[in-house]
Order: sequence, then structure tokens, then C-alpha cells
Amino acid sequence: MFNKILLFICFLTVSSLSYAKSIEIEMLNKLGKERMVYSLKIANVDLNDKIVWKSSSKGHNVEFVETPKGVKKFKSKINKDATYEFKIPGVYLYQCTPHKAMGMIGIVVVGDDKSNLDKIKKVKMRGKSKKVLKELLKEL
Repeated sequence: MFNKILLFICFLTVSSLSYAKSIEIEMLNKLGKERMVYSLKIANVDLNDKIVWKSSSKGHNVEFVETPKGVKKFKSKINKDATYEFKIPGVYLYQCTPHKAMGMIGIVVVGDDKSNLDKIKKVKMRGKSKKVLKELLKEL
């Protein structure tokens, strides 16, 4: 009887834990009429959630451009899937290093915290990324 009670308590404990989720974002050469894009331009995640950037097309990577204070630099290898677990709330701006001037950028908002949004707005982008960033900021 004791074993059954202990097993039931363990089951309740494990089932009540909240699990972090994982989101996949594809790195693509083409999506509809757009070229050199991430499949999701703005991602909203909770603390401890992960994003997996899938290398669906060759020639892409993920590099953080601006992040909340305390976040270490992150730059994935080209042609490789990349995974990042978000431990610090705030807005993260990232780009594909080879295609940054072509507008291949994205934003992650962690924990619905936009306290560093002013820093994101001040980032100097090149080429098409200037226009794309303005559009993305309007959506936040």
C-alpha cells in the first residue's frame, strides 16, 4: 500500500510541473515571395523556452545583434541547426550573418518583457534590414 501511495504522490508532482516549450524556426532561401527569411519573424516565448532554428536551406545561421543585459554573445555555424534556451527576459534581435543586408532578421520577446526595446530601436541595420526592423517594431 505504501508503494502505491508513494507512486501516486510522485505522479502528482511530476504532472504538476510546467514544461518549457520548444519552437522551430526555419532558415529559408525563399518563403512565398520573400527571399532570405526566417519562417517566423517575431517569436514570443516564456522563460526557459527554447528556439530551434532549422537549417532548411543552405547558407544561413543565427547571430544575436542586440539582447537584454547579461546575455552572452550567440552566433551559430552556417548550415547547422541552432538551439538556444532563453534564461533572461527581454527583446532579442538576431540576424543571418551572410544575409543581414537582405533583411534576414528576426525578433524574440521573452516573458513579454520589452524593457530593452529602446536599445533595439537604436540598432543600426544595413540594407533591407532597416526597413524590415521598422516593420517588426510596429508589430510589437
